[in-house]
Amino acid sequence: MNRPALPDVDELPIGRRVARWRVRRRMTQQMLADRLGKSKSWVDKVERGVRSLDRYSTVQEIAEVLRLDPALLLDPRRPLPAVTAGLDGVDAVRAALARYHQRPARTVSPAEVQRHVGHAWLSYQHAHYTQLLRALPSLLDAARASPGPLVSAYRITASVLVKLGEADLGWLAADRAVAAAVGDPVRAGAATIAVAQALRALGRDRLALTAAVAAIGTAADDRVRGTLLVQAALAAAGCGDGRRADDLISHATILADRLTGDDDPQHTAFGPVAVLLARFLTALRLGDTAEAVYHHEKAIGRDDWRRLPVEHRAAHLVDAARAYLDAGNLTAAGRTLVDADTIAPAEVRCRPAARTLVAEIARSGPPAADVARLATTVGLTR
Repeated sequence: MNRPALPDVDELPIGRRVARWRVRRRMTQQMLADRLGKSKSWVDKVERGVRSLDRYSTVQEIAEVLRLDPALLLDPRRPLPAVTAGLDGVDAVRAALARYHQRPARTVSPAEVQRHVGHAWLSYQHAHYTQLLRALPSLLDAARASPGPLVSAYRITASVLVKLGEADLGWLAADRAVAAAVGDPVRAGAATIAVAQALRALGRDRLALTAAVAAIGTAADDRVRGTLLVQAALAAAGCGDGRRADDLISHATILADRLTGDDDPQHTAFGPVAVLLARFLTALRLGDTAEAVYHHEKAIGRDDWRRLPVEHRAAHLVDAARAYLDAGNLTAAGRTLVDADTIAPAEVRCRPAARTLVAEIARSGPPAADVARLATTVGLTR
């Protein structure tokens, strides 16, 4: 008896494509529903085709949760752009995290490990994510016998994984960083920064708030404490608690204003301009777009703006492009996103959230020439 051929993925309705990608991301319908702020019944109806997905904004939200380009749901025949190919290194990082109990293949001196950690921080701060992913497995293996460098290696791993849409794996690395930092209040506080970032990326703002606040009192370094205050403020904003977010940011401002010198051994990039960027982001999360744009424009006009790491500046500009788009200023949104791509191309071309924003801006109206070129470069032509 001949069985009917299974439908090609290109022929599947969009709801079935959502279901396939959900399974590939190891999500249940309830998990997807929770991250979308919908009911499980809503997700089930979408996947069965009972409820249609006729709004691009809804497709975009689903794609962001599933860590996809919306184009893969709308047009699965479109190939992924070559720029993402290097990010296959995530699987090697996952494998390295899975063999944490094994002894390293060769002994590396602590000084050599520390040098490798320093190079990894530079790669991260300059948004060289493809090179960093290639280096992380061997760095994690080599650092197992060196507690200090191991905390940093896990922190870097967590940060890059969260940025690239692998927040679950990033949370694991961040948790390992905290475990490796036991007995060292400064490193434990710095590791908790990564925990809070990962939890926020997972939509667990209340847990992120609890973790960050608990670590503030024990962190012995003002830059670490200030960054924990910022993370707590962002988490509070994610919970809709504007009053608490403002209070936490005010405490961070006091710490930032009394800093002296540029010494930042924990690589926090904390300071007055970082606090302004946090005010921007809390306002954006609370839905006050005008306030967010005000803080953005104030921050980038400061002399210390350009002293922030490349990664930090480009990541902020991606968020600022979102603020301009939400405010209805398509021109400023496109210009800001192109500026981010100029500063750190990987920040725009490798991050799922940024690529989604490129697609949304390009489809919101006739794009400017530079925005159209960027959309074409990342494989998101209209």
